[in-house]
Amino acid sequence: MKRCLTSWLSAMMVAFATFACALGPMAATPATADARFDRFVQSLWPQAHKAGVSRATFEAAFRGVTPDPEVIERAENQAEFKTPVWDYIDQRVSDARIENGRAMLREHAARVAAIEKRYGVPSTVLLAVWGMETNYGSHMGDKYVIRSLATLAYTGRRQKFGRQQLIAALKILQRGDIPPSHMSGSWAGAMGYTQFIPTTYNAYAVDWTGDGSRDIWRSVADALASTGNYLHKSGWKPGLPWGWEVQLPRGFNTKSAGAKATIGTWAKRGLKLADGSTFKPGSTVPATLLMPAGARGPAFLVTQNFRAILRYNNSNAYALAVGHLADRIAGGGPIIGAWPRPANALSVRERMELQVLLTARGYDTGGVDGNVGPQTKAAVERAQRDAGLTADGEPSSRLLKHLKQDG
Repeated sequence: MKRCLTSWLSAMMVAFATFACALGPMAATPATADARFDRFVQSLWPQAHKAGVSRATFEAAFRGVTPDPEVIERAENQAEFKTPVWDYIDQRVSDARIENGRAMLREHAARVAAIEKRYGVPSTVLLAVWGMETNYGSHMGDKYVIRSLATLAYTGRRQKFGRQQLIAALKILQRGDIPPSHMSGSWAGAMGYTQFIPTTYNAYAVDWTGDGSRDIWRSVADALASTGNYLHKSGWKPGLPWGWEVQLPRGFNTKSAGAKATIGTWAKRGLKLADGSTFKPGSTVPATLLMPAGARGPAFLVTQNFRAILRYNNSNAYALAVGHLADRIAGGGPIIGAWPRPANALSVRERMELQVLLTARGYDTGGVDGNVGPQTKAAVERAQRDAGLTADGEPSSRLLKHLKQDG
């Protein structure tokens, strides 16, 4: 028993040390942490002043600002890098997001057509970025950008990024583009309808409406035009798709994943479009073979325009989701190849159905969104225990079937 207690205490100490290490300076007592943070903020002043920020703007920006622990937690758990690519795409390219994208395309048809004409980026890609970033403006983030970026700059593994973006955000306030009280965004400091980080805003945001402001927070036109300008400056080639899902010939050496060749060369090696049709012979368009789930998942040939999307978010899952959502908004079909999902894993739709059934039976899942967070895991574990199943907290087809049969 003593040995067990010793092991438990050791485990708790390791866990505490790991947590404290993740929080860095924020793990100190509140008073000490506040003093350290205040000194950190004041250490930013010379750099801000050199960037043209006045003392009045600086003081107003940081008035009442404290570190935000949620920002650190979110920075360590970015969905693009933690979620299996098939789940990521299921969640982001949902039926609702496709239909809402088509509705937004109809509503803003003339505007996005004009933006497409100027920057060469298809309307559907602009809508897809908007849909991916804020679900067409419904989730733009309500965090004070200065606080989020100050937290990232203060502690954690993204301090360089946080400091760079923080100075850029202060320059936005200095110009008066947006008052501090309205400078809201995501935990990472991304702002507006299409979530520009401050350096991107300063370099690429445009005033499409001609009212004298680059208002990506309140003007859909300014936000989408800014996105078009950013993708254009990132190397978007008008008339070129972002990529194609492809079929590999039997016996194809999948070690070629990541290799770059012309479409004509890939065609000679036996690659076809996923529906079995062939590429135009002799095409000199360069494309890279992408196999985001390995040899057992779907394969894609991606172009320069895929790399332009990566400038927005350097994640293959993100760029693939943007490209696929754009295709679906334009009327295209789902990805044909099968993802290598675990045998008993539930789809997003099935996980949402499970959450509904659990909630109806008094197990609190914290909402119905298809995401399996700590609350849903706890609810699943309790339901499994009550049903006499293995209580591992993992959503399974067996539990879903049991709840359905249970009525």
